Amino acid sequence: MSSPRKRAATIRDVALAAKVSTATVSKFVNGGQRFTAEVEARITQAVRELGYSLNPMARGMITGRTGNVGVVILDIRNPYFTSLVSGAARVAAAGGLNLIIADAAESTSPELGVLQSLCRRVDGLVVSARLPAAAIQGVLDSGTPVVFFGRPSPYPHHASVGCDSHQAGLMLGRHLRDLGHRRITYLGFSGARWSADRERGLREAFQGVKASVRTVDASAPSTEEGERLASSLLLSPDRGDAIVAYNDLLAMGLLLEAQSLGIAVPDEVSVAAFDNIAYGRLVSPALTSVDMMGEATGELAMRRLIAAIQGEDVAAQENVIPPRLVARNSTRSLIKGKHLAR
Repeated sequence: MSSPRKRAATIRDVALAAKVSTATVSKFVNGGQRFTAEVEARITQAVRELGYSLNPMARGMITGRTGNVGVVILDIRNPYFTSLVSGAARVAAAGGLNLIIADAAESTSPELGVLQSLCRRVDGLVVSARLPAAAIQGVLDSGTPVVFFGRPSPYPHHASVGCDSHQAGLMLGRHLRDLGHRRITYLGFSGARWSADRERGLREAFQGVKASVRTVDASAPSTEEGERLASSLLLSPDRGDAIVAYNDLLAMGLLLEAQSLGIAVPDEVSVAAFDNIAYGRLVSPALTSVDMMGEATGELAMRRLIAAIQGEDVAAQENVIPPRLVARNSTRSLIKGKHLAR
């Protein structure tokens, strides 16, 4: 016959063993107040000997906090966002916090009720600045501490962490300009305000030289959409010297279809994009991309969120992460005698 299950220790048991009040135990274990070294030692010994642990729900009732933080991303299938979550999760775990992930699935109208429900379950949220304004306003109205990822953000009183998309576009445009490219097709995604910033930087890079930038809009920032548009882009007489895609997924779709269409990249056309997801170096040819620092963005956003939960003003802190150009085999020089280091 099995022995009866041992009763879990309560806060009253700890108080009796330490010869203090339950209020003193509560304040000490939740970090609300310091006591004399002798009192703290007695409480610590009682907690250890009794194996006491505070129920998370009870802790929330005492502290007003849940111990949970959330991240709202746009598409869990996009490796950029999984990298961001990875960075955020690492910082949350180091801070003893549980991470809850919500996927908006690139919806233009994510369920406001879902986001509002999430706000009630967490102490703070890291949220994409690309979410529709109505959804973001609902989160802000809840009073939940919020840090945005993706710059620039239209919410100046809240921290917005990430790379500057205009700077990233300028960086990639200068790279193509220096390689001798003058006729550029930009495969953008108007569903994201960052796309316009990347295009603006791209165009700015060619100021002062005789060049043209043509824009084509994708309906989704996905590999499938890149494949769907590949024939119309790659076989068009207006294709130009280089195609720059809004993100790596679109560019990878182009590269996959280019092989089927018999288009040699980069010999016939260079292809480049943004994000520098891990798969980009595995396609053929390996994709030139601007690293938008997804993991570093997640880490910094979570650090800022934890500080905001603790009452710090984080909006005015430095929250811009420099992008990084990663030149690979999908772009080549058109200048005679100049070769790109592979």
